[in-house]
Amino acid sequence: MKTDTRDMVSATVAARDFSRISSEAAQGRTFVVVRNNEPTVAIVPVSQMERLDRIDELEDDMRLLSVALARMGTDDGVRHSLDDVAAEFGVDLDD
Repeated sequence: MKTDTRDMVSATVAARDFSRISSEAAQGRTFVVVRNNEPTVAIVPVSQMERLDRIDELEDDMRLLSVALARMGTDDGVRHSLDDVAAEFGVDLDD
């Protein structure tokens, strides 16, 4: 996200001018609210928030895909029954 320094506002200004800032954000402008010279929050249009949410979902999908591909690449085809695994670890499944 590219932010112009003109889009950085103090928390005081953001609170005082929230109506104007939220209206401009609705039109596509992004604001970064600064408190004690540190960026703390961003006020973004809903469309950008939805886009970021979608990117998060896609990132999760990619992570799952990479795990599936790694498993496919290392699978030796040998399968073990639950009973055999439980016996190996000394677990009684009837308990």
